[in-house]
Amino acid sequence: MAETITSFVSRFMDRVETRNAGQTEFLQAIREVAGSVAPLVMDNQDYRDARVLDRLAEPDRALSFRVTWLDDQGVIQVNRGWRVQFNHVLGPYKGGLRFHPSVSESILKFLGFEQTLKNSLTGLPMGGAKGGSDFDPKGRSDAEVMRFCQSLMTELYRYVGMDTDIPAGDIGVGDREIGYLFGQFTRLTNSFEGVLTGKGQSFGGSAVREEATGYGAVYFLRNMLEQEDRDLEGLRIAISGAGNVALFAADKAVAEGARVVSVSDSGGVLASKDGLSCDQIKEIQEHKLRRRGRLSDLDMAGTRYIKGSKPWDLDCDIAMPCATQNELDAEAAKSLVKSGVMAVVEGANMPTTPDAIEVLRDAEVLFAPGKAANAGGVAVSAFERSQNVTGISWSREQVDCQLQQTMADIHETCVEHAEYSRQSGAHIDYLDGANIGGFVKVADAMLAHGLT
Repeated sequence: MAETITSFVSRFMDRVETRNAGQTEFLQAIREVAGSVAPLVMDNQDYRDARVLDRLAEPDRALSFRVTWLDDQGVIQVNRGWRVQFNHVLGPYKGGLRFHPSVSESILKFLGFEQTLKNSLTGLPMGGAKGGSDFDPKGRSDAEVMRFCQSLMTELYRYVGMDTDIPAGDIGVGDREIGYLFGQFTRLTNSFEGVLTGKGQSFGGSAVREEATGYGAVYFLRNMLEQEDRDLEGLRIAISGAGNVALFAADKAVAEGARVVSVSDSGGVLASKDGLSCDQIKEIQEHKLRRRGRLSDLDMAGTRYIKGSKPWDLDCDIAMPCATQNELDAEAAKSLVKSGVMAVVEGANMPTTPDAIEVLRDAEVLFAPGKAANAGGVAVSAFERSQNVTGISWSREQVDCQLQQTMADIHETCVEHAEYSRQSGAHIDYLDGANIGGFVKVADAMLAHGLT
């Protein structure tokens, strides 16, 4: 009797859970992808014989190290740093560094696994990795952040390189941190190479890098709507988060004619029934990204701050979770469905819980997973690396044009591979399309490389 998909996934997950007990976020990411690709793997004898799914669920290596630094009071502080080099069959490892107290090996393994498939979807020669530390830059002086970054790079530089592993920024790691990390790398190696992306444009960075993830998410949304013969004009978009991704998504959405009805931070939601203006978004960007302030401190016409709330209770046509993992749960998804939401586009990595995804799928809400929708950031990171290799800087227009084309290509890949599981007349399942599209390229490369 032929094995069922459910049985296949269950047996596979039993093996993965045995090796990764307690790593909740990582297991969640693996289970989601396994559910999408299981029918494909079961139909492909070569994939089964080579055990590509089992191999893909195991990172190449996970490095852990101590980061010791001195605070402004002269007290020695000790943090932990990691670099999870997940898979490099498509190219050098590529993925961000995250500084946040919640950082753990489980979170970095989930992010590295997602990054592998995300990078595959871009069509660019990049493997997947992720790294970071449980260090919290909030409330720390510039001098403390510098000393921490220098200490971290003193260990990390042994494992990264232009053709080996090219880190970038992520939560808690912006242009300030990248600058300190890059400065220490050049000091230690006596070389000037594009080993980090997200650098300042004065020393090898790319135009549009800061905006890329947010812009890319809106470009992907635009492609989704065009597939349904719709456009962004007049649509209400609820956005969570107030970092680079959220605020530049808001910026681009308004430029495309949409109305952004919210942004949020850890304290609550800044809501605007009629939509934030371009000038208001610029003010929020300056307040959050430059001055590192709180949304509750802002007093802008036509807005109200709702303490302790999230954006998903607001009336909207599009929801864009752009803050952190598992922020949009089943109850929030039900609220969005009730308000008539037509699409959910993930600007963050895995911000929607599995139960919430099922609610959205059952209601035939278009759902764009982060590995597709937020790939714009790593795409422009790859463009930055290309500029560093050739020694030629691209104009803002060149980078943005290339970014739009990359997001259109990712959308096409998702639509193409969604056909594998799509039932006649059903909505396009972008989750299956992204998971299968990213998986196939990696799996085929693993077969070509032999037993590695």
